[in-house]
Amino acid sequence: MSKQRKIQKIIFCILAVILVIVFYEAIGIYTAYKKQPKVSSETKTAVQEEIKNWNQISENPERATIIEENNEALLQRIRLIQNAREEIILSTFAFHSDESGKLIMGALLEAANRGIKVRILADGFESWTAMEWNPYFYALSSNENIEVKIYNQANPLTPWKMMGRMHDKYLIADGSIYILGGRNTYNYFLGDFEKYKNYDRDVLVICENPQKENSVSQLLDYFENIWKQDDCAYFHEDKKLADKASVKKAALRMEEEYKEYAAEYKERIFDSDYTDETFETEKITLVSNPIHTGAKEPVVWYTLGELMKNAKERVKIHTPYIICNEMMYNTWADVAKNVSEFSVMTNSAANNGNPFGSADYAVNRDKIVDTGIDIWEYEGGFSYHGKSILIDDNLSVIGSFNMDMRSAYLDTELMLVIRSSEINKQLEEGMMTYEKMSRQVLEDGTYNNPYHVEPIALTKKKQIKIFLVQHLLGWVRFLF
Repeated sequence: MSKQRKIQKIIFCILAVILVIVFYEAIGIYTAYKKQPKVSSETKTAVQEEIKNWNQISENPERATIIEENNEALLQRIRLIQNAREEIILSTFAFHSDESGKLIMGALLEAANRGIKVRILADGFESWTAMEWNPYFYALSSNENIEVKIYNQANPLTPWKMMGRMHDKYLIADGSIYILGGRNTYNYFLGDFEKYKNYDRDVLVICENPQKENSVSQLLDYFENIWKQDDCAYFHEDKKLADKASVKKAALRMEEEYKEYAAEYKERIFDSDYTDETFETEKITLVSNPIHTGAKEPVVWYTLGELMKNAKERVKIHTPYIICNEMMYNTWADVAKNVSEFSVMTNSAANNGNPFGSADYAVNRDKIVDTGIDIWEYEGGFSYHGKSILIDDNLSVIGSFNMDMRSAYLDTELMLVIRSSEINKQLEEGMMTYEKMSRQVLEDGTYNNPYHVEPIALTKKKQIKIFLVQHLLGWVRFLF
């Protein structure tokens, strides 16, 4: 056999192995997640009972405020960490060691070094590339007061679990104050370090009497249930890692950068009084998906749908992506029949930072219009990532849930339902800031442009991406 023939045979064998692996992964993922569970009668009954309770005033009211700006989102996180006295819990889908990530880690290290217990939970898919072999994260995990766990570590040998992701994003301090929303822990969402960013939204909640039933106790129970389940495993807990030169260097750098930031913003960071910044609420309720790694019953989607159907006058949705199945379209059609003012704002195909979201929206926009909902396309230049719902003049819903099948059936998700006219006004103001950079889609496909918005051009590169996603991956749109 000639040398050239041998090389061709080796290449053929390598390609054959790659194809077998790809086929194995694709079949495992497809068969595990293709069937989308229906809402059980038990869930329907529980949700209807819960909706009745939402009209009641809590015996243990909490205070809250919305965080709109990325710089403020970073500062408020560090403020919570700095003022913690007993325990800090951070749960995040994505955690990177960029500028904002290192500042958060530096604050966590500083807290741990003064004796605060720190627990961190991150999703197992993002951690593959962002946390493994990274001395900054080893500096955290090797600290004696810090525990780091990974939810459902991505494993190519078990593709039937691969798509079950933890999409929650929250930070809790001392079991009495927390931030929850849609922001991941890196530069796109926190601070102002890069040319590219994502706009998002959080809510900060304070409970003055955490011993009684309230949203912070609901969130703590939720965290503990995920933390102790078998699909969560410790991330490099060997304390000897702290002795490695690269880890020592990383820890020192984080400490220095955090000290500089803390010195610059010390007047706000060390201020533990939130009274003047927050509003008293009547009730806050946590809504969550199942936490296992398989295809999930769409609890959050059903709950939000029932909540919207009960609106008296208006429902306003903000979501970065819309990727729906027939059940989801039908929910919106039912809301449109019951509510006179029903709208959604999402990124235009050109403005969307997610090629899957862009492609699916471009194909299925007419189906969305046919539900009776008014569509506003955001053209702000940076991709909008906020997930919020405004209902009438007293209910606000904020969290991590996108209006897509991934959030409905695959991911863990959290949304806060807040009953407060002040928070409702605050949310509406924030929403309108973005809607004034949007165009309304009309039934015939043309646009109403009351704010004289210049649309983002759909580049050739993006057109190619959309085309490829539509024609090569449209059959697995439920995974996007």
